[in-house]
Amino acid sequence: MTRDLTGDFQTQRQAADQTPYPTLTERRDRLARLARMTKHHQLEIIRAIQTDFGQRSDVEIRIAEISAVLHAIRHSRLHLWRWMRPRSVNVAWRLLPARARIAPQPLGVIGVMSPWNYPWSLALMPIVDAFAAGNVVMLKPSEHSPATSALLKQLVPQYFSPEEFKVVEGDVDVARRFSGLPFDHLVFTGSSAVGRQVAQAAAANLTPTTLELGGKSPAIVAGDADFAKAAADIIFGKGMNGGQTCIAPDYVLVESRHISALVKALSEAIQRQRPDDHAATHAINAAHQQRLDTMLQEAQDHSCRVVDHGPHAPALIIDPHQGLQMMREEIFGRCLPVIGVSDMSAAIRYVNARPHPLALYAFTNDKGLQQQLLQTTRSGALVFNATLLHHAVPSLPFGGVGESGMGAYHGRHGFERFSHMRSVFYQAKRTTSRLLYPPYRRWLIKLIGLG
Repeated sequence: MTRDLTGDFQTQRQAADQTPYPTLTERRDRLARLARMTKHHQLEIIRAIQTDFGQRSDVEIRIAEISAVLHAIRHSRLHLWRWMRPRSVNVAWRLLPARARIAPQPLGVIGVMSPWNYPWSLALMPIVDAFAAGNVVMLKPSEHSPATSALLKQLVPQYFSPEEFKVVEGDVDVARRFSGLPFDHLVFTGSSAVGRQVAQAAAANLTPTTLELGGKSPAIVAGDADFAKAAADIIFGKGMNGGQTCIAPDYVLVESRHISALVKALSEAIQRQRPDDHAATHAINAAHQQRLDTMLQEAQDHSCRVVDHGPHAPALIIDPHQGLQMMREEIFGRCLPVIGVSDMSAAIRYVNARPHPLALYAFTNDKGLQQQLLQTTRSGALVFNATLLHHAVPSLPFGGVGESGMGAYHGRHGFERFSHMRSVFYQAKRTTSRLLYPPYRRWLIKLIGLG
């Protein structure tokens, strides 16, 4: 397998070297083929994802997997000509009439290691940006979503040559070998524990990495919020894909005097949005379901109040003990702790005492509190009065900070992530810069302001 991976990589390396700067037409063509592959095989994509999950809403698949990719491609194809243009930058007056520019240059071969929770969109979204930037790509999809991975392996050769886009299936050992290849950039989406291993493997080749890791994303509900609307947004974010979303609300903070009202609103939102538990998305496999069941059982064993509307609907756990597993780990499932705090300052201290989250959701119209959250917290994204929707804005960078990841992509930010922003300096025919050459004169020291 090492020989096969190395051979595949060398094939792509040669292709990148032979075409180091694909034209706008070539890049748009690759993006168009990626769109056709997604659009023309929608039913196969839905069936594969439903096979991997056992049960998942076809509407959610269309929204979060298919439409998300097509929207990203449309955005990139529309704006790509502008992103590719070198842009001029100012030159210090002492160097005039020289000129300087920043010219985006493809990095070369991009490696992508995608997760199982959104096995189509999170495999292809980085590739949209990598293609826009003029690169070729190798993809290692998750072994925990084998039907979708097999579909990618089957479809990609129908639309792309192996020099452009190669899919590599395999287990943990293959993933380890894949992350050790000397890519020009490596993207990994998954857990923090595995992300550390990927970063260590990439470091051996000095390969820069983008790590999208998740973490425990809080939702803060202030006293001035409309609890019914806030609850609807939180349950939407938690219910999507059975809570198996890296930016899903992981827990809720609210002033203790409002906790009963918010729990009531959350319960009503669950009943409205998830009336038929049999239609809810299942955990990806039995091991993950067992992990979630163990979390919930541990909370019940510690006499926590639990509001549960079914085995696959969001379950509310009221004021859980901080030592519980669900409070120590990213939940990545249907459990939703609701925690009472004394005031909003205490909520901010609670968030800041923990690793920086991938998303911080705040439900408030208080401009002062919004500004306080902007200035005193850190997170990959800060979202007011909504959940998940920032991911659908291609002009916003998507990425974490600290424990929740490093680097960001989407839209122009992804184009620049997978480009070398090359400095270019043009010396003029007639220039005074030679006056800087030694031997140095006293008047020069005064001219540059050091005398």
